[in-house]
Amino acid sequence: MRFSYFKGMAKLPFNPGTQPCSSDEGEKMIPLFSAAAANAGLDLASVVQRVVDSNWYVLGSEVTAFEREFADYNGVNECVSLANGTDALELALRALGVSAGDKVACVANAGFYSSTAILAIGATPLYVDVDEASLNMSARSLSEALTRRPKAVIVTHLYGQLAEIEELAKLCHAAGAAVIEDCAQAHGAMRGPRRAGSIGDIGCFSFYPTKNLGALGDGGGIVCNDAKLAATVRTLRQYGWSTKYHVATPNGRNSRLDEMQAAVLREKLPKLDGWNSMRRDIATRYNAAFADLPLVLPPSTGEDYVAHLYVVRVESREDFRAHLRSHHVGTDVHYPLPDHRQTAYDLTSTTISLTQTERTCDLLVSLPCFPGLSAQEVDEVIRAVRSYFQR
Repeated sequence: MRFSYFKGMAKLPFNPGTQPCSSDEGEKMIPLFSAAAANAGLDLASVVQRVVDSNWYVLGSEVTAFEREFADYNGVNECVSLANGTDALELALRALGVSAGDKVACVANAGFYSSTAILAIGATPLYVDVDEASLNMSARSLSEALTRRPKAVIVTHLYGQLAEIEELAKLCHAAGAAVIEDCAQAHGAMRGPRRAGSIGDIGCFSFYPTKNLGALGDGGGIVCNDAKLAATVRTLRQYGWSTKYHVATPNGRNSRLDEMQAAVLREKLPKLDGWNSMRRDIATRYNAAFADLPLVLPPSTGEDYVAHLYVVRVESREDFRAHLRSHHVGTDVHYPLPDHRQTAYDLTSTTISLTQTERTCDLLVSLPCFPGLSAQEVDEVIRAVRSYFQR
């Protein structure tokens, strides 16, 4: 009897735009993201069956092969796969020697993921403002933050747009701060010959299903060129063991990518550059169609942008989103509330001036942009957006 992995598979949580849905008028919405469209043409059932037939499900040959293939893709020596992207950030911080009481600089407009990892250690997030055009970390703001001597800096490549990582890394290293690249939205983004994750001291990835390289569940990993750093992360992902059942390193945990997810990621990895090209083509069409509208558009559609999200800035955001919904176009907001204003923690004292961060959080809207979005659907999104301004 063959194993059926997909039968009864639950919908993904916290992703209202993941699957096509019906509007109030009964017509299909164009979703923000569709796993069915993005995975069309892939024989993932056979991939999963291969793992089932192997009878080896954790830290086996699929994980070993994926780690080698993903390291090679990113042009680095090491990859360590993990259970999710947030664990990747936390274990990267721990491997770099960050501990309770240390400061870690990061942006406040990227969904609280970096903050979660920093706070899990007992460290303090030091929030840095963003560049007005890219919404990535501002070099000028980072320079100010570095005077407070953070132990490390997390540079997020937001929405798939590569940050000015070379300049930021130079500033950090001159100040003695380690550099972690948060590449959860930037798989494959590159400037010159180097890809996201290969420029700082360590790069962190998420393989959540909606990512440019997505698994069938949670997954994550780190990449780097430092064998000692990678070995530390490998120890931390498995309880801190030096050998089986011997805990030699503190603060370890169970954070392993399983064999099924690794096998799926291996199947998808050779297609990643093509999918990124499809995303950029959609973003290019949008940028051309919206150039004369009162919208702030993504600043690049080159190889430094892999269009994980196509995000515009618009006044009267909720009116704009309601109009698009009435035209059967799904949207979302990434992200509506900056980290330092989240109510679970008192983080207002850890900020410097966040003028751009606070100015933009009420303007952001994400539009559909994913492999499998048809040319006709792109046309419909364009018509819906333009019709809002023609009312």
